[in-house]
Amino acid sequence: MIKQKVVVIGAGFAGISVASFLAKAGYSVTVLEKHPLPGGRARKLEAEGFTFDMGPSWYWMPDVFERYFQKFGKNVSDYYSLTRLDPSYRVFWKDRPMDIPADYTELEKLFNELEPGSSKKLETFIAEAAYKYQVGINKLVHKPGRSLSEFLDWNLISGIFRLDVFNSIKTHVNKLFLNEKIRQLLSFPVLFLGALPENTPALYSLMNYADIVGGTWYPKGGMYQIVEGMYQLALELGVQFRFNENVTSIEIENGKAIGVKSDEGKTANTHFIEADIVVGAADYHHIETKLLPKKYRSYTSKYWESRVMAPSCLLYYVGLNKKLKNITHHSLFFDTSFDTHGKEIYTDKQWPSDPMFYMSITSATDDTVAPEGCENLFLLIPVATGLEGDDEVLREKYFNMIMDRLEMHLQQKIKTNVIYKKSFALSDFVEDYNAFKGNAYGLANTLLQTAILKPSCKSKKVSNLFYTGQLTVPGPGVPPSLISGEVVAKEVVSHKWSVVLQGVLHTP
Repeated sequence: MIKQKVVVIGAGFAGISVASFLAKAGYSVTVLEKHPLPGGRARKLEAEGFTFDMGPSWYWMPDVFERYFQKFGKNVSDYYSLTRLDPSYRVFWKDRPMDIPADYTELEKLFNELEPGSSKKLETFIAEAAYKYQVGINKLVHKPGRSLSEFLDWNLISGIFRLDVFNSIKTHVNKLFLNEKIRQLLSFPVLFLGALPENTPALYSLMNYADIVGGTWYPKGGMYQIVEGMYQLALELGVQFRFNENVTSIEIENGKAIGVKSDEGKTANTHFIEADIVVGAADYHHIETKLLPKKYRSYTSKYWESRVMAPSCLLYYVGLNKKLKNITHHSLFFDTSFDTHGKEIYTDKQWPSDPMFYMSITSATDDTVAPEGCENLFLLIPVATGLEGDDEVLREKYFNMIMDRLEMHLQQKIKTNVIYKKSFALSDFVEDYNAFKGNAYGLANTLLQTAILKPSCKSKKVSNLFYTGQLTVPGPGVPPSLISGEVVAKEVVSHKWSVVLQGVLHTP
């Protein structure tokens, strides 16, 4: 039997995932990637002896990764090794830094120090979050979001109020805790979901379960080891990868994709790659508006402009020629107003006046990612999407701003020891990833952009065109991207058998 040909556009987490599941299902799969290596937003940067993860840096939900590899008869440990971080991360407040312990009993002590008796409230909060995590990760995120009938599940319906989808995370946290630091600690995981805590469903306290119970982990060598592992597994399954291959159009005949056209890197060489199925794993908006003829687009410009976006980022990759004292792998700088920065991202849509920021120093854990006696810093400022004025002057202004605060908190000279620096911001997200409005995290996870209210994982106008990744179900983040690939692969297989069945029914 001749295998059906699938072309996947994009070799990020979702692209590799869908390619692997389809290869396992018996398809001939080719992945086209515009960059010279796999990973998409999770690429790595190697320069002057330093190695940086360019995108995701938090390893949460280890069970999702383990489940992914086990679907192919493998284990995470077959491809990379993990270490649980303790402390999970450090938070810098205005008055002092605070380490967040990995051990739950130690965390209870910390909560009681901040607010006497709050450990009992934490117990209640985590029990509710555990339920949301189990239902959310095992049921909700595996729905393709194409029909309300998918949610006619007694466990979902009977537990709808326990899932807290109509309540906000801010209300949910504030009713239990009075201490402002505790409130911010429990609200920070939703910061990158794309809305203020008062506009984010309390369902997403499942992120707190992932943080506190699931733990914060680190794959030795960096987050890119996940990409390497998934890529190696895909090769073992027979997936073909073509790098430096930029897709320029999806060719349509009679409402069906027959293949894609691409150009080879910066050369004038063009190719046509035939396909029975096309899966878009690159930016959904870009594929819709740039690769498809207008009459085959499922969504209008007005629709896309009305979408609420999760943040973009201003990133810095920094190499130091010395080791820093008293540092942790992950640090959050909440020494400015959480509310002000949040409103500047989501409401006012402006460059932040006094931003919170995040720092990851993988060399604090791993001696393979920086030259001996050196340190690699990954610095991130969340910013609104669609901002103008992203130039070198602005980037230097923010770099100096956060480096001054970093030196103050760490009580060490840092700027004079910088021997490598690269910035990455909105214009780079557009240039490198065709990211809609320069987004870094996809669509905001608001109630009106959940499940069937997300852009569909199947084109409404092209019968054999599918989509996977952060702008469709289940949403942004590394674990959801792995799941997105699996969900869409099932939809492709289901489509195949529906076509076969229609052929049988229409045979005289």
